[in-house]
Amino acid sequence: MKTMDTTRLGRTELHVTRTAFGVLPLQRTPPDEAIRILQRAYDAGITLYDTARAYTDSEAKLGQALGTVRTRITIATKSGATTRSGLLADLETSLQALRTDYVDLLQLHNPKALPDPADPQSSYAGALEARAKGMVRYIGMTNHSRELAAQAVASGLYDTLQFPLCMLSSVADLALVDQCRAADVGLIAMKPLSGGLITNVHAAFAFLWQYTNVVPIWGIQRLSELDELLGLSAAPPPLDEALRAAISHDRAELSGAFCRGCGYCLPCPADIPIPMAARMSLLLRRMPSEQFLNEAWSAKMERIAACTGCGHCRAHCPYELDTPELLKRNLADYREFSLRSQPGQQAAPAPGVSAQR
Repeated sequence: MKTMDTTRLGRTELHVTRTAFGVLPLQRTPPDEAIRILQRAYDAGITLYDTARAYTDSEAKLGQALGTVRTRITIATKSGATTRSGLLADLETSLQALRTDYVDLLQLHNPKALPDPADPQSSYAGALEARAKGMVRYIGMTNHSRELAAQAVASGLYDTLQFPLCMLSSVADLALVDQCRAADVGLIAMKPLSGGLITNVHAAFAFLWQYTNVVPIWGIQRLSELDELLGLSAAPPPLDEALRAAISHDRAELSGAFCRGCGYCLPCPADIPIPMAARMSLLLRRMPSEQFLNEAWSAKMERIAACTGCGHCRAHCPYELDTPELLKRNLADYREFSLRSQPGQQAAPAPGVSAQR
């Protein structure tokens, strides 16, 4: 196991690598390959691995890959339960999957409101009980709401906060960096590539590296992605004028309301792959478009036409997007882009910001 730059995670006794591994994407990776990736990450020196009970088999893959080196890594998992009993049941399942008898950090997973610490049946009470029993070392919270995140930090009840931070973040979101530093709360940055929309990994890495109290969890599902991040960790790029210009360009292009691909809108009754479909206009222009211009993706996008308007996606969006309207606009753009991408046709221009609002 190699040595990498580390930082203390807030007021905890957890000293973790500043480059951390987000295990969520490995639920889409075959088990043997996922295990190879995790073991490669460990051998390279990464010590913090973030997963969740909701991430299907990612906990099991992590346990199988690194169970034998448990004491040399830091494991963070999450429970979306809203009750004491539900959280404890989730934790028991997580521990079995992770092949351990404790987790270093248990995070309440994106609650809609902070649980009442005085309620003996709340999820927070369950976390306290688990900590008292030695099943959990520290308690954290994840959220997509800046207001709730700030309340959690100010409450003094949480050792860590996990919040979406990246080079596109607003000044108000970035204020959490100083707030967490002042409160000595560990700050874990989810979605450092904004759900895949940021393609300049060097710029994204350099931007977050400037904040020494921020630990990004990079979602990794391929060895090539891991190797790129390891290279950046070994020689962090300076946030120079060229990278600042690239960041400014992306901020302008991705301004306004766009889907971050968090997936809280799922499942969709019409089986629309919302996290991809709601940002298809951006994906077509920021990734190789050929992977989306085929019969399979055309069929998936056409499901939008069968949207029932049930409102489930809109009600569950932590960014308060008008998701049904966003889906309709992306379908219209996808049809036009597909038509113009046919031989002899002019390539489809990028839509204005209004197309993503």
